[in-house]
Amino acid sequence: MTRIIAGRAGSIVLDVPDAGTRPTSDRVRESLFGALESAGVLPGAAVLDLYAGSGALGLEALSRGAASADLVEKAARAASVAERNARKVQTATGGGAVARVHRASADAFLRTARGPYDIAFLDPPYDVGESELAATLSLLVPALQGEATVVVERASRSPEPNLPEGLAATRSKRYGDTTLWWAVRV
Repeated sequence: MTRIIAGRAGSIVLDVPDAGTRPTSDRVRESLFGALESAGVLPGAAVLDLYAGSGALGLEALSRGAASADLVEKAARAASVAERNARKVQTATGGGAVARVHRASADAFLRTARGPYDIAFLDPPYDVGESELAATLSLLVPALQGEATVVVERASRSPEPNLPEGLAATRSKRYGDTTLWWAVRV
């Protein structure tokens, strides 16, 4: 069961696509959002959730005070689930937060993204190769606000993402089979 952990939409159960996605565990999301709250970057933030799946990362950010979240998901069935979840969270937050679901590949969306985004989450499928991820990160940089936070979720067996010019690694944290790689827009 995937749910919103905290904030105005806390405890709402999210639908999860029946196949093709790998939801971020509650444990990883709790740690991730605890760090974001400690850094003070969530209130009023514009959030980008690439490879969104159910939209759990972007919607958790909305629940905790982000102003908007763009959820980008290529798979039509997963995008439909993200749309349902976005409606639930927007209702629970009183409609003040804006969630938009985009049915597009991450790269296609980034080629036309307006931004600027304060926070970007990337949780690509495990079969997305390192060169593909590096290309996506390169497309992401122009859509980011100065000093924006970028968090990449990968399998722990994956190498550190190859960051393009404009992003600097700040830390990483392993959670069993999952590692979060943090970067900042410079």
